[in-house]
Amino acid sequence: MRLLIALIFSWSAFFTIGRPIAGILNVSKVAPAVSRLSLSGWRPAAIWAACAVSPFHTGQKIRRALGR
Repeated sequence: MRLLIALIFSWSAFFTIGRPIAGILNVSKVAPAVSRLSLSGWRPAAIWAACAVSPFHTGQKIRRALGR
C-alpha cells in the first residue's frame, strides 16, 4: 500500500515511513506544486518516494523474520 501511495502522493509516503523532513522537501524544494502537475515534476518525486519506501518494507520483513 505504501508503494502505491509513493507513486500517487509521493510526499505523503515519507510521512508513513517516519521521514517527515524528506516529505516536506519533496513538496517544497524538489517538486514544487506547479511542476508536480506535469510529468516532468511528478516522475522524479515518485521515483524518490518509491526508492525510500522499498528499504522500509525490507527492514520490516527482516525484523519480523528475526522475531524482534
